[in-house]
Amino acid sequence: KLQGGELVVAYPYDLVRSPWKTQEHTPTPDDHVFRWLAYSYASTHRLMTDARRRVCHTEEFQKEEGTVNGASWHTVAGSLNDFSYLHTNCFELSIYVGCDKYPHESQLPEEWENNRESLIVFMEQVHRGIKGLVRDSHGKGIPNAIISVEGVNHDIRTANDGDYWRLLNPGEYAVTAKAEGFTASTKNCMVGYDMGATRCDFTLSKTNMARIREIMEKFG
Repeated sequence: KLQGGELVVAYPYDLVRSPWKTQEHTPTPDDHVFRWLAYSYASTHRLMTDARRRVCHTEEFQKEEGTVNGASWHTVAGSLNDFSYLHTNCFELSIYVGCDKYPHESQLPEEWENNRESLIVFMEQVHRGIKGLVRDSHGKGIPNAIISVEGVNHDIRTANDGDYWRLLNPGEYAVTAKAEGFTASTKNCMVGYDMGATRCDFTLSKTNMARIREIMEKFG
């Protein structure tokens, strides 16, 4: 989400793990992805990473190149960023686009110029990672199938037609698709540095138990 009052991009988690602390670095399993997303915005903003700019209030975010882990800044319980990451396929950040919380309308053209390139670059990041379809042996998409990436403890699920999108940084990943009643399938998916998500499709076969159940229902 976009808001004013500071010049920094905050990424989840926003809630500390230790209940007695008000600030604690609390990374998600996708910390490297969130760091890249935050940096892609901050580094292309006209002011966020400018060492000569004035500090908005009292905190300086230059050492993190205009980015900060939300919980290490100030803890927030029940933030939309944390909820979206934990309960949906969505990756959300808090983007603070200017020092003034409520800038005067006369300042808006300048604010637009400060953020225009960052907004474009940030939107382009949606094309990084992997995407594809999870289908059965008849070519029908499997909804709500689970997509797991080895080494990243955060799964996503396919949409109603079996399609999915998964943000990942460049690298090689062992990706597994699984769904109830089907045998899981794993393949290596390579994510490159060029813009454009890598296509990584899966075809799942029904388990023997699922086939037997279908036959019994058909002739029972």
